[in-house]
Amino acid sequence: MQGKLVLIVDDEAPIREMLRFALTRAEYRVAEAGNAQEARLRVADERPDLILMDWMMPGVSGIELTREFKSQAQTRDIPVIMVTARVEEEDKVRGLNTGCDDYVSKPFSYPELIARIQAVLRRAMPGGEEERMAVNGLEVDAASQRVTAKGEPVRLGPTEYRLLHFFVSHPERVYTREQVLDRVWGQNVYVEERTVDVHIRRLRKALEPFGYDGMIQTVRGSGYRFSEKV
Repeated sequence: MQGKLVLIVDDEAPIREMLRFALTRAEYRVAEAGNAQEARLRVADERPDLILMDWMMPGVSGIELTREFKSQAQTRDIPVIMVTARVEEEDKVRGLNTGCDDYVSKPFSYPELIARIQAVLRRAMPGGEEERMAVNGLEVDAASQRVTAKGEPVRLGPTEYRLLHFFVSHPERVYTREQVLDRVWGQNVYVEERTVDVHIRRLRKALEPFGYDGMIQTVRGSGYRFSEKV
């Protein structure tokens, strides 16, 4: 079975080479483009499963090219991760509003980048999610809404299940309590932020007998992160 195809769009050849090395090691197929015109040709030649898009490129910028792809029926469903040295919040908002599916700031670690790619690809699958997600023996079955740990069932309440599904779908990324509330409870539901802490404790308690409670990590002053690196 062939790996997913990732198109790297970056005008700097050394960066493309480093990204190619990391992606190949993670068993992805890789195509490259040094500018917008090359990117259009690569996409027309073989539709990629995901595009890693550099923001700052001469001529047509990554933002403009992403806007172009997202405006066309044949390319709008291709996930785009923006890779950029621009770290201001307004830049991130602008990038996400353009239609990119995620945003990675330079410098970044390659394990983080691979985790972001995996998460975006999961969300882009038909039906919006992968039916089964497994991390080191912890398996979340979206179709049946069952969770198993090392083959044993894990008893979770509905909210704890939604929390775990969200975290497993978005690994290695820190979310504030407010962001978790929006993603898990919904933006139109009024729930106090401390409610997140209560359900995180319940989720950890359910995972503790199997040794997975440490995957739900508290990031002091920021929020929570799901990581297999305990």
